Amino acid sequence: MKTLFVETYRKIQELFRHEEGQDLVEYALLITLIALAVVGGVNHVASAINNSFSKISTTLS
Repeated sequence: MKTLFVETYRKIQELFRHEEGQDLVEYALLITLIALAVVGGVNHVASAINNSFSKISTTLS
C-alpha cells in the first residue's frame, strides 16, 4: 500500500513539473478570444450590409 502511495505521489509531482499542457491551454484561450472578436465583427458587418441593401431597396421602390 505504501509503495502505491509513493508511486502516485511521484506521478502527481511529475505532472506539476511538466509545462507542455500550459501552452495548449494558452493557445485555446487565444483562439477563443479571436473567435469571439470575429463573431462580434461579423455581426457588425452584417448589420451594415443589411442597412445598405435596405437603402438600395428603398431607393429603387
